[in-house]
Amino acid sequence: MKDAVRHGLAGFVEHALARADWTLPDAARALLRRESLSGAARGMRVRALLFRSVEALGAAGVVPVLLKGYGLARRLYPEPLQRATTDVDLLVARAQVLCSVHALQGLGLTTKAASAERDDTHHVELTGPEGLVELHYRALAGYGQALEGDALVARAEDAELDGQRVRFLGAEDEAVYLALHASNHLLQRLAWLFDLKLLARARPTLDWDGVVTRARQTGLPHLVWYAWDAARRLLDAPVPERVLQALAPPLWQRALATRLFSGPRLLDAELARNKPAWVAAKLALAPRARPMVRYALRRLRGLGRLHRPRDREG
Repeated sequence: MKDAVRHGLAGFVEHALARADWTLPDAARALLRRESLSGAARGMRVRALLFRSVEALGAAGVVPVLLKGYGLARRLYPEPLQRATTDVDLLVARAQVLCSVHALQGLGLTTKAASAERDDTHHVELTGPEGLVELHYRALAGYGQALEGDALVARAEDAELDGQRVRFLGAEDEAVYLALHASNHLLQRLAWLFDLKLLARARPTLDWDGVVTRARQTGLPHLVWYAWDAARRLLDAPVPERVLQALAPPLWQRALATRLFSGPRLLDAELARNKPAWVAAKLALAPRARPMVRYALRRLRGLGRLHRPRDREG
């Protein structure tokens, strides 16, 4: 049961066990129930902040694209609070960032200053007593590369969520984005792979050729392969073999990924607990070594400047 909690699936596991009429030992059942209720309470707070944010942005003429979180859970899970979520992720066009920040500050949220040493910034963080909102203008930054947001926003689909006007990524873009996000975090949360399985099952008419095209356009197709391959191997996600073949990295990276992303290792979240191994894995699995190495060196130099002793005055 601790694994279900660690991977953000306590709520769904409790639901699945109840449907299967399985009885757990008292201690395990109590832990699962406690964590499921705790996750649902966090989810309700996030949902409230999400809708306040959407309403504030709407008043400013901005309809954001919802990334992950409650919007995804509402569409894919039997009950949206079964998917653990801790913050609000919104994507807007770059031209809308300033007015969006002002609108969210009107809710009492405070903007966290971005570090001048970082070149991987892809969102603005706004925090307050109600929680955290990440306002994205890039969908993702990782492995020394970035997935810019404007094209995704332009292709996003208008939708309604619990009576609020919102937007979601196009189906093919979402299949790529969720995989990239999971791989950027080295698949260390199984809920992200479960999202992929549920997405594929919910979209039986998904244009997989379009997924391949979108993945290649990002310049990060290998990352899409890592996540979808693991989702199929471990969770039986219905992704066509031809799609994996089209996105596959070189044989040695495939072998390494299969080893690093085995069921037992992902269940134990080994890489999340070992920073040197995390860095080494990212360097080895990077689709393009040069941008990743340049990025790593810049970060190391930045850390060196931050920790360099200052001259004493007088």
